[in-house]
Amino acid sequence: MAKISPAGASVKSGPKRRYDASGRRVAARATRRRILDSAHRLFVERGYAATTVAAIAESAGVSIETIYLSVGSKAALVRYLIETALSGAQEPVPPQEREGVEEIRAEPEPWRKVELFARMVRPMLERLAPIWTVVMEAAPSDPELDSLVRELRERHVGSMRLVVEHLAEAGGLRPDLSPDVAADVLWATNSPEFYHLFVVGRGWSGDAFERWLADAWQRLLLVDGQSGS
Repeated sequence: MAKISPAGASVKSGPKRRYDASGRRVAARATRRRILDSAHRLFVERGYAATTVAAIAESAGVSIETIYLSVGSKAALVRYLIETALSGAQEPVPPQEREGVEEIRAEPEPWRKVELFARMVRPMLERLAPIWTVVMEAAPSDPELDSLVRELRERHVGSMRLVVEHLAEAGGLRPDLSPDVAADVLWATNSPEFYHLFVVGRGWSGDAFERWLADAWQRLLLVDGQSGS
């Protein structure tokens, strides 16, 4: 359709240009990543209470308002750091959609499922342990963090129950072991506290911890302590 210009000349209107927000989304993700990296470093170096939102903003090169708009409060920053550590991704990922889960589901041998699970757990605990130590130190005097710890522990128990159910369906779970006890064993040994005791406290390598974890789970949970050896 032609338009009439103020001078009376006919001007042909072209197609409307679509607004492309992809560049803005990429920039927003980069800003959020910078904020989270700064928050993680400062929390680990200084502790939760001693780290202010202002210090995080200064380190990340953003305003305090940007932090609240991009992620949220200081407690929200901690939650996001924990969720991404668990997910192994830049954004939180639901447990059943995380990398490695489908491979474990598809594996027919229970002993191999356990090995794959230990392989998935090890890097997750490596990522999680530093920020979890910060949270555990601050939680007793911070109701918001204390609530977060209780929520995540309960969620973790639920996830371990699903793992146990999967082992039982594959015919691998010891018949003399109740699913609740099996889930509790996985819950306790698949925890940042347990990882910290071995790797930080006793100087184990990540590889040694992973191998021991797989062997211990096979012996404790599976029929006749079955393994691939």
